[in-house]
Amino acid sequence: MGIPLLLVALLMLVVAAVLFRLGRRGRAASGLPRGTVVYVDSHDWERSPPLRAPRYGLVGRPDYLLRDGRAIIPVEVKPSRQAPEPYEADLLQLAAYCLLVEETYRVTPPHGLIVYQQHTFEVPFDEAMREELLAVLEEMRQAGDDDDVLRSHDQPARCIACSMRGHCGEEALG
Repeated sequence: MGIPLLLVALLMLVVAAVLFRLGRRGRAASGLPRGTVVYVDSHDWERSPPLRAPRYGLVGRPDYLLRDGRAIIPVEVKPSRQAPEPYEADLLQLAAYCLLVEETYRVTPPHGLIVYQQHTFEVPFDEAMREELLAVLEEMRQAGDDDDVLRSHDQPARCIACSMRGHCGEEALG
């Protein structure tokens, strides 16, 4: 009776070791650095509520938040994106998440991470990034008051792939 119980315990230990290794491999493949994951955008509003910064009129859900010591680091994952440097829109999105972390947790992230298919970018959340984000938010607020706001068509490939292309009415402008 003792031997089968010992075999079950040994089998469970082996399974646990295999799962642990697979988990570490998956984390390494994701581009996430060490740190404790404290938030995951699971697309389940009950389990991962959005972060809010009412004074900035900002709401969002980063893909991940990592705790590294006292710091909380937002992570935005763009798994199909391949570029030698982050897109400006991705930088601003990450800056917004840094601001949301600051407002929600009362801790300013020193940086955030943007994870592309083959590279992870560590982006400092400094005063210049904050000012750029706040300027864009103000520009968006002002544009939101306008009745006729044109969409950006500076990236033809993005326009071609847009799900609203047939409804836009502006696709010939860019």
